Amino acid sequence: MTLPPLTQIPPHVSSVADYEALARGRMSEGAWAYFAGGAGDEWTLRENAAAFDRLPLRTRALRDMRGASTRTSLFGCDLAAPILLAPVAFQRMAHPDGELATVLAAGAIDLPMVVSTQASLPIEAIAAEAAAPLWFQLYIQSDREFTAALVERAERAGYRALVVTVDAPVNGMRWREQRAGFALPPGIEAVNLKGMRALPPARPDALLFGTPLLESAPGWDAIDWLRGITTLPILLKGIADPEDARRALAHGADGIIVSNHGGRTLDGMPAAIDLLPPVVEAVAGAVPVLVDGGIRRGTDVLRALALGASAALVGRAYLFALAAAGAVGVAHVLRLLRAELELAMALTGCPDIAAIDRGVLAARA
Repeated sequence: MTLPPLTQIPPHVSSVADYEALARGRMSEGAWAYFAGGAGDEWTLRENAAAFDRLPLRTRALRDMRGASTRTSLFGCDLAAPILLAPVAFQRMAHPDGELATVLAAGAIDLPMVVSTQASLPIEAIAAEAAAPLWFQLYIQSDREFTAALVERAERAGYRALVVTVDAPVNGMRWREQRAGFALPPGIEAVNLKGMRALPPARPDALLFGTPLLESAPGWDAIDWLRGITTLPILLKGIADPEDARRALAHGADGIIVSNHGGRTLDGMPAAIDLLPPVVEAVAGAVPVLVDGGIRRGTDVLRALALGASAALVGRAYLFALAAAGAVGVAHVLRLLRAELELAMALTGCPDIAAIDRGVLAARA
């Protein structure tokens, strides 16, 4: 039996991590496996968060913090802080209001939301409630005509950038989901993909190689195609290798998001934060580099910025709050992250985002 969402924040909830236990009791076994789980043995899932603990911080004394601010800008969007809400699919599995609750909270705290292709509500309905910038996360489908129409819908609805996920041509081996018997509950689907031409069925003896799914997976030419049909900024999400980062620039990417898909594709990949510095070095300031994976605290955001990220995306951090308490929970988590970032900046002597560099990281003995 699942518990109903909370209508107010319990007094014992002090940190982002406190929401995980509250969320667990408010999700079915299948939904919990989907949102909380990862691929394989979930080593990468755990490593995403654990890697931040290997980056100690260095405090600085008597710094001038007058006029301090967390504000920054990306692709013409003014951000209250360098924090974005990562794309998370099927949010109505976590809370009846789904993405509508999330977008209301994002607007209340003035942070951008990246809306998933697999949102459980129409992208236009989400945009109608937005008070902060929206970006649209896109999977380039084999049905290019449908994909182009989806991009056009996002443009008309006022989305400000396209975030193209490039690291998941196929799903990972999600054993936790399999053990829980996960399936989308009735009434929840990827509503924005309705009407897309389905792929033909795979051969009965096929595993992965040779299947229509893999045979039709997009390549680098798909980025060229996308660049030709839209003027929106294009960010590639899921870049984990410096050579891929350089290739992304050659194909016209306006930004890169370093990510291992939240540990949900290839188990055994390094933590996202460990993948970040080589990609930043390869890009050499040509485009903004963001990072996604394992961020649970404002100090984690500070660490990401210190290693060269322009901003950080949070996913499970707000999803658990959504499940626990709807829009109120999401807004509380975003406020906590901003408050923790301000505190960390004050104690490391950084009055603004531009002042954050590797100097805030302490060397290990």
